[in-house]
Amino acid sequence: MLRFFLIFVLVLAVLFGVEMLNTVQAAVVTPWTALVAHASAAIVKLIDPSVISYGRVLQSARTGFGVSIEPGCNGVEAAIVLLAAMLAFPSPWLMKLWGILIGFAAVQIVNVIRVVTLFFIGQWSMKVFEFAHLYMWQALIMLDVLIVWLIWMRLVARRARV
Repeated sequence: MLRFFLIFVLVLAVLFGVEMLNTVQAAVVTPWTALVAHASAAIVKLIDPSVISYGRVLQSARTGFGVSIEPGCNGVEAAIVLLAAMLAFPSPWLMKLWGILIGFAAVQIVNVIRVVTLFFIGQWSMKVFEFAHLYMWQALIMLDVLIVWLIWMRLVARRARV
C-alpha cells in the first residue's frame, strides 16, 4: 500500500508538472481542449443547430450564451489521476496499457457529456449551472475516475487468478 501511494504521488507530481509546461500546453492541452469543444458542439447541434465552437468556447449563436472550457474542465487532469493510479498499481504492462486507453476514453466521454449538459443548464439557470459546474460535475468526474479504476483493478485481479 505504501509503495502504491508513493508511486501514485510521484507520478501525479511529474505528470502535473509536465502538463503545466508552456510547450505541453501549446502542443497538447490547448488543441485537446479545442477538440473537446468541437466534439461537444457536434452533439449539441443535434438539438440546437445554432451552436458554434471556436477554440475552447462552445456558444449558441441564437442566444449568445457560451461556455469556455478552462483548465481543469477539459478532462486532462482527471485522466492524469487515472493514469497515475493505473501506473502505480502492480499489474502487467499490457493490462496497464489497455486500462489507460479505455479509461482515458471513458473519462473523456463523461467529460463531453459534462460540457454538453452544462451548456444546456447554463441557458436555463445560471444558479443551477454554478452548482452543477462547481460541485456536481467535479464530483461526478472524479467518481468516474474511481469507478473506472476499480473496475480495471478487479479485471487485473481476476486475470491474475487465472
